[in-house]
Amino acid sequence: MRARRAATVVLSSGLLIAASPFAATSAQAAPAVPTVSAKSAFMLDFASGKPVYKKGADTRRQMASTTKIVTAATVLTSPNLNLNRKITIKKTYTDYVVKKGGSSAQLKVGDVLTVRQLLSALMLPSGCDAAYALADAFGTGSNTTARTKSFIGSMNRKAAALGLKNTKYDSFDGISQAGQNYTSANDMALMTRHAFTSPVFREVVKATKYVAVATASNGKKRTYTWYNTNKLLGSYSGAVGVKTGTGTAAGPCLVFAATRNGKTYIGVALNGTDRFTDAAKLLDYGFKSTTAKTMQLRTLPAGAQQD
Repeated sequence: MRARRAATVVLSSGLLIAASPFAATSAQAAPAVPTVSAKSAFMLDFASGKPVYKKGADTRRQMASTTKIVTAATVLTSPNLNLNRKITIKKTYTDYVVKKGGSSAQLKVGDVLTVRQLLSALMLPSGCDAAYALADAFGTGSNTTARTKSFIGSMNRKAAALGLKNTKYDSFDGISQAGQNYTSANDMALMTRHAFTSPVFREVVKATKYVAVATASNGKKRTYTWYNTNKLLGSYSGAVGVKTGTGTAAGPCLVFAATRNGKTYIGVALNGTDRFTDAAKLLDYGFKSTTAKTMQLRTLPAGAQQD
C-alpha cells in the first residue's frame, strides 16, 4: 500500500516535521507487526536466514507431528538414498498407530511401498505408521526397537550438527515417550530451512493431494489417496508447505512456507489456537500484503486425516 500525500510525518520521538509531497507518495507504509495466537512464533527469510519475526522464539515446546519434518530430512540425507527402495508394511506399524491413537496414512499390513511414497504418507496425512516404517528401514540394528532408536539418534545428531540448542527428539513421529521431544520456534525454522534444500522435500510438502499405487500382499495393486492436512496450501497465495502438528502438550502447531516473486519465507507457530491465520498474518507481514483478511481455508474431504 502506498502512503497518501501528507503534510506531516510523525517521527518515533513524537515530533512532527514537514514532509515533501513527493516523498510521501513514493514511500511505502511499513506494515504493522502482527499479533498471533501462537505462544511461540518465528519467521525467517529462506535465502538469507535473516529473522523477520520473533515471539518467544527460544522457548522450548513440544512440537507434535511437526517432528516429521526431521524424520523426512533424516531419510533424505541418508547415504546412498534410493527413493525407489521398497518397504513392506509390518503389523507392528499399524498396531502402534492404534495403540497410540496416532494420525494414520491407513497403510495395510503386507503392502509394499517405495520410500518416495512413504514420504508423502508421512507428510500429507501425517502418517505415524509411515514414520515408523521409515525409521525402521533407515535405522540400524538387529531388531525394530534397535533400529528406531538408532534412527532417533540420527535425528538428534542432525539437530546438533545444525547447532540447534533447544531441540531434542525422543520419537520418530512426535508422539513423545517421556516428554523429551521438544524444540523452539527458532530451531524448528532453521531445521525446516535445512530440509528445504532438498528438492524432493519441497516437492512432497507442497502437494495438497498425492495418489500412490502400492503392491498389496496378494500381489494386486492398491491405490492410496492422501490429502495434505496443511490447509494453508491452496488457501494462501504462494504457500508451498510445510507441516501441521497437534498434541495435548504441544497444542496446535504449524510450520509454513510461501514464495512470492522469488522471495520465500519459512515460519513456525507453536501452540496457537488459530495457527493458519497466524501463518497468513506473518507471511503478509513479510510480503507486505493483506491476504489474511480475505483468506478462505481449503476444506479437507470427508474422512480425510486431520492433524
